[in-house]
Amino acid sequence: MILAPSILAADFGRLAEEIAGAERGGASLFHLDVMDGHFVPNITIGPPVIKAVRRATRLPLDVHLMIENADRYVDAFADAGADWVSLHVEALPHLQRTVAHLHQRGLKAGAALNPSTPLVSLEEILPELDYVLVMSVNPGFGGQAFLPASLDKVRRLRETIRGRAAPAQIEVDGGVDAGNVKALVQAGVDVIVAGTAVFGAGDPQTAARRLLEAAR
Repeated sequence: MILAPSILAADFGRLAEEIAGAERGGASLFHLDVMDGHFVPNITIGPPVIKAVRRATRLPLDVHLMIENADRYVDAFADAGADWVSLHVEALPHLQRTVAHLHQRGLKAGAALNPSTPLVSLEEILPELDYVLVMSVNPGFGGQAFLPASLDKVRRLRETIRGRAAPAQIEVDGGVDAGNVKALVQAGVDVIVAGTAVFGAGDPQTAARRLLEAAR
């Protein structure tokens, strides 16, 4: 399992310190939530913050674009230091074109699904994806409760990926904690995004380590 702490829950006044602690605890990737106040009802960060995080860690940066017209901005995030970029199928009509562009730039490309978005929306694009981000809360705010129906969605997605011999990994974001992380891994999740569960207790090193232990 890959643990990807979500920067949104970190203390931005101590960001480099928070990142270093999560790394020591076993993080393999950092997740950055970009929200525009239109696609989701919140505004968070842009390329300048991605650049700051890039200077603070050598680990890959997983940038989740919860924005409209994401295809206009992917190059700015790539230039800022993103390694993975996930795009919402609900917000991007030309998803395949943008996925191909990300691959041309040497980045991993993922498709993100809101809780009510069916898996069938990935039918045509799945073979081209590096990962699928299953939202286990409705996007827009951190600290929400995990939606239990997400487990079945992950299981069905895992079966689809196996059946089509697709290369995509499965990532889950939203309400992940020590109480549900093992069930998610058993359902087929490869990458766990955790914000409050890592940064919410004030000691990201210990929290990250405990979450990884719970997953095992």
